[in-house]
Amino acid sequence: MKFWSYFRDHTGCTETALELAKGTTLGETHAAVLDEFPKLAGSKNSTLKAVGLKYEDDGFVLSDGDEVSFFPPVQGG
Repeated sequence: MKFWSYFRDHTGCTETALELAKGTTLGETHAAVLDEFPKLAGSKNSTLKAVGLKYEDDGFVLSDGDEVSFFPPVQGG
């Protein structure tokens, strides 16, 4: 998993790896990341999740080799 912007600052890293069971969903993966990095819990409902270059919903089932990224919501000005 890769972290961007605010998430990188709150995790102290740009990426992490988790052991996931076959058939794990993106939502389950996000929950595991929140367990590992509790500082991200406040943004649970506003996190943008991408697999490769495409945003996906929590029900998306991950496959071996999928690259998962988590982004904070886009802020306008």
